[in-house]
Amino acid sequence: MSSPFKTLILSGYGTNCEQETAHACRLAGGGDGVEVAHMSRIYQEGLSLDPYHFIVFIGGFLDGDDLGSGRACANRFRYRPLPGGGTFLEDLWRYADSGRLMLGICNGFQLLTKMGLLPGNGERPAGGPPAQTVSLAKNANNRFEDRWVRLAVESHSPCVFTQGMTGLELPVRHGEGRLAAQGEGVAALVRQGLVPLRYANAQGAPTETYPHNPNGSPLGAAALCNKTGTVMGLMPHPEAFWDATNHPGWTRQPGTPGTGEGQGLALFKNGYRYLQSTFA
Repeated sequence: MSSPFKTLILSGYGTNCEQETAHACRLAGGGDGVEVAHMSRIYQEGLSLDPYHFIVFIGGFLDGDDLGSGRACANRFRYRPLPGGGTFLEDLWRYADSGRLMLGICNGFQLLTKMGLLPGNGERPAGGPPAQTVSLAKNANNRFEDRWVRLAVESHSPCVFTQGMTGLELPVRHGEGRLAAQGEGVAALVRQGLVPLRYANAQGAPTETYPHNPNGSPLGAAALCNKTGTVMGLMPHPEAFWDATNHPGWTRQPGTPGTGEGQGLALFKNGYRYLQSTFA
């Protein structure tokens, strides 16, 4: 499939979801414009973000989770100079300001919070990248969680990726997914519509109760977006549910079991629809 949009999936240093993420992007509309690039290219080649419309930070165990998930890489991007000067975080912030898309999944979400790109409401010294205001702490039960969860979608959120959705099921696999925020905390982010996805119980209501909420995140917060809705991070893995057969209960689904798209593909499709309507 030919696509006018270029998608960059950054991999390496312990991340491990690049192939399924690339596959989901290609199916959703990225076609032949999807590129997987090792993070080493940022400093070896001075990788430019100018050609790209969609950047995905994927899941895994970036830098072995040293200093906490995403912290080591965030410090590298914030402070290590690029070959041509400046830092990669400054490039990412300019990219985000342009209205192009950025998605962080699991470890990628943790990285975006450590860099201050989510929710992006921190102080910006001299107009530079914002300070960090939220983090993702250890799960409340101090255990790694690997399970499927229900998610409620906040209809008043500006998030590009969740438009038109009401709820979905996705897998989680993480040990540090409990959202912590400064100031008024997570409640303020929910009021502002910056929490597009919340862990839900069997009735579809947001919950803090385990196991429906796998990490104890306040108010069931499972994701964050910025005020324009073009930068999003989420702990569940949408790239792991691109086909109906990815679901553990696919043989028990109504209709013809095992046929159709997985619910996670809808988030990527929404992203490419936005690009089509905004940049085509």
